[in-house]
Amino acid sequence: MTETATATAKHAASSLIPNFDIPKFDMSNMEMPDAFREMTEKGVAHAKDTYVKAKVVSEEAADLLQNTYAAVAKGATDYNLKLIAIARTNTRAPFDYAHELLSVKSPSEFIELSTAQMRKQFDMFSAQNQELCALAQEVATEAAEPIKTGVSKAFNTAH
Repeated sequence: MTETATATAKHAASSLIPNFDIPKFDMSNMEMPDAFREMTEKGVAHAKDTYVKAKVVSEEAADLLQNTYAAVAKGATDYNLKLIAIARTNTRAPFDYAHELLSVKSPSEFIELSTAQMRKQFDMFSAQNQELCALAQEVATEAAEPIKTGVSKAFNTAH
């Protein structure tokens, strides 16, 4: 086909399809009713207000999470340091006991020293367990404090 035939075919096809143009409205000539304009302005103002409130709440939530994370991280560090100190103490104890055993002269002295060592170990483990429990409770309380404060603040602002 030649270019002329192609152009003629396109022109013939376009003449069969009706031309539906989108009407163009001139906004400057078109008046909106005052009630519609007022409703729109109120909607926009309400959306802006809601956005500001949501932004404030999300920032407070982020601060709350950051404070909670900081408290938990500090508590975990303190707990781990306590565990290291306990491990160090528990590692030294058998060597101290072995050193004391070197000075034993009789079987009764051996039994007395062994009994004293067992009592000492039992007391030491009990004290360590109490320290760890107290520290764990302290960490949990410190971690819950920012959450408790944030929730109470949220309820107070809601009322």
